[in-house]
Amino acid sequence: MSALEAFAGAYLEFALHASLIILGLSLLLTAYRVCIGPNLPDRVVGLDLLVAIAIGLIAVFGILSKYSLYVDIALALGLVGFLATVAFARFILNRGLAKDQAILNETNEVAETNTGESQ
Repeated sequence: MSALEAFAGAYLEFALHASLIILGLSLLLTAYRVCIGPNLPDRVVGLDLLVAIAIGLIAVFGILSKYSLYVDIALALGLVGFLATVAFARFILNRGLAKDQAILNETNEVAETNTGESQ
């Protein structure tokens, strides 16, 4: 093994462990944000981000373990996450069309906040 290959292996190992730490922290911060989110659409976006971070974690574990089944698991999670996001979006849309008072109050609060920020 040449010196360049040894350096590349060490660098890959460092990058994988650093990415695990960064993805783990981002997973915790996103989960916290989902819990305290100001309204339902923000929580749905947070859940979609959690799925994306989980896919990244699975991919890094797959590279570390050199086991290719993790790619299939990440792909399946991506499909399920996409369908869940579409279902949540449809649920929110139907709540708005049904004139749900909670959704109307949130919409008015967001509109007032955005109007105050633009002035």
